[in-house]
Amino acid sequence: MLRQILKTRCVPAAIVDDLETAVPLAEALLTGGLDVLEVTFRTPAAAACIGRIAQACPDMCVGAGTVLTVEELEQAVAAGAKYVVTPGLGEDVVARAQALSVPIFPGVATPTEITRAWQLGCQTLKFFPAGVMGGVAALTALAGPFGHKGIRFIPTGGVDAKNAATFLSLSCVVAVGGSWMVKRELVEARRWSDITNLAREAVQICAA
Repeated sequence: MLRQILKTRCVPAAIVDDLETAVPLAEALLTGGLDVLEVTFRTPAAAACIGRIAQACPDMCVGAGTVLTVEELEQAVAAGAKYVVTPGLGEDVVARAQALSVPIFPGVATPTEITRAWQLGCQTLKFFPAGVMGGVAALTALAGPFGHKGIRFIPTGGVDAKNAATFLSLSCVVAVGGSWMVKRELVEARRWSDITNLAREAVQICAA
């Protein structure tokens, strides 16, 4: 799973309200060359959407995002999520993911949180919200004291097509997360060709 994320270097994070849009969304991304998708637990349909995608699109590495509780984690894994992303460092959620052998990328924003995540056995971390917390400058600074421990980041929040390449130029960044290619309004309007085109653009940005 991590190899798949490392290959694409881009994790689209989507809010999906309508279960019927889940599979077409995944198919639109696959057509555009992106085979990773994070479905955020911000709607009641999240777990069911993950289940639909996992069954209908085996080539898609589908995961669950915005996971805040152990219950949400268990729902996501039961539905077929291959990885879990959290906005913050919930130690109970991390422990449960590890017990289930499910890769988890906990959210961090400070040196103290990074240290604690590392102590818990996590080395690939979500840096969130990247834009607000200092962006490239902050990650460059954090790479100094933590890089030698193998800690790497997936910056999310404020990352878009204009700055993704700059984030990816940092050796401490393994991938970027963002919603610019799967905006909620695009999904709701079923603008699959637009999503495919944005996915293709993202693939090109990340490949460069």
